[in-house]
Amino acid sequence: MASLTNPALDSILDFAGKVGLVVIIHNDIDMPFAKKGIDPVYLKQMKDLLRRHPTTTIIWAHVGLGRVVQPVQYATEESSQRSSSQLEIVEEMLKDPALKNLYFDISWDEVAKYVVATPKSIQNTASVINRFPDRFLFGTDVVAPPNQPFYLAIYYMYQPLWNALNKESSEKLRKGNYERIFNEARVKVRTWEKANARQ
Repeated sequence: MASLTNPALDSILDFAGKVGLVVIIHNDIDMPFAKKGIDPVYLKQMKDLLRRHPTTTIIWAHVGLGRVVQPVQYATEESSQRSSSQLEIVEEMLKDPALKNLYFDISWDEVAKYVVATPKSIQNTASVINRFPDRFLFGTDVVAPPNQPFYLAIYYMYQPLWNALNKESSEKLRKGNYERIFNEARVKVRTWEKANARQ
C-alpha cells in the first residue's frame, strides 16, 4: 500500500533529487471528514518526508486538499486543541528553512472554491502568496476538457485572487514559478543524462 512512510517512495525521491527531476505529490493533509480538535493525520508524515529529501524539488498538489478533505480550520470553542488553520500550516512550512524544497500547487476547482469563498479567504490567501511569491504554482488540473472555455474555467474562477495579488506575485504564481522550476530541472536532468548515459 502506498504511504508517505514507504521506503519505495524514499527511493524514488532520492533518485529524483540526484537527477534533478521535479516531484509532484498528491497527498491529502488529513483524512476525509476529520474530527475537529485533531491535528491533520498526514501533516507530520509529509514534513518528515520533505526533510528526508532536502535536495528534491517537491510540489504539494492542491495544497494537500482533496474532494472531501476540507481545509484545516481554527478550533471551535467545543474543541480547542486544533491550533492552526490551513493557511497557518502552509505559512509555517514556508518559513521553515528545512522545507525550502517545498512548493504548493493551487490547481483544481475544489481548492479554488475555498480560496474565493469569501472576501476574507481571498485576502488571507493573497497575503500568504504575496509574502512567499516564489513558492506557489497555478494549474487547471482539468481532465479531458471538451473545449477551451471548460479548460479556462478554473483560471477565471480564481479572478478574485488574481485581483488581490500584487503584480509580481500574480506573474510568478500564474507562470513565472512554473517556468523557473521546470527550466532549472530540465538543465539538471540533461546534465545528469550526459554524465550517466551509456555510450
